Amino acid sequence: MSHMTQPLTLPACCAPLLDHWPLPRALPNVQLLSTRFDPERLDPEDFTRWGIAPLKAVNKRQTEFLAGRICAHEALRRLTGAPLILPVAEDRSPCWPAGVVGSITHGAGWAAAVAARAEHWRGLGLDVEKLLPSTRADRLAAEILTPAELLGYAELPEAQRALRVTLTFSIKESLFKALYPLVQKRFYFQEAELIQHHADGHARLRLLNDLSREWRTGAELEGQFAQFEGYLLSLVSIPR
Repeated sequence: MSHMTQPLTLPACCAPLLDHWPLPRALPNVQLLSTRFDPERLDPEDFTRWGIAPLKAVNKRQTEFLAGRICAHEALRRLTGAPLILPVAEDRSPCWPAGVVGSITHGAGWAAAVAARAEHWRGLGLDVEKLLPSTRADRLAAEILTPAELLGYAELPEAQRALRVTLTFSIKESLFKALYPLVQKRFYFQEAELIQHHADGHARLRLLNDLSREWRTGAELEGQFAQFEGYLLSLVSIPR
């Protein structure tokens, strides 16, 4: 892990970091940092300046990776006073330092990271998505939604169908990010279902398969979500 001793200038491809909380329910002892990014303004030298191993990828992928790591760096600085650049694990997930849990997300020009001390939270999963067009939502619905989640789906107006699929996709991604470090097992959209979601941004999920001795079929977890500027952001948090 690279230690940063001097503050570094943000790359031109990243807007100033924000520490606002866009979700409906603030979580104690949790840091959330976000930024906008523009792949057209990427300077490959920014990876060197920040001590981040460059990616062999298109500009968009490089820029979102850089932006996410910078958000995580600042979240760790605020949380622990020891800003680090997170290395990549063999399974491609970010390696958070011992005693810290966190999550990174990025998509369509927006990136964020969330972090907390493990003594306060067991897991955090954060995911951002652009709201799907209804035609794409309808194509993906059977893959992402369980049979129970599909009940009544076809009768919904277009906008509600698009929101339903986007939300279910995003919050199941957040669930995976929060639980994977605890269960060390990959699981998929049909192995959990969204059993509650309300206009106030509160959501609840239930596992449909055993993932570990602790995390079994029927276990329920809390989530939350918010919409802004055509994005949907979701967070699943696992308390101590």
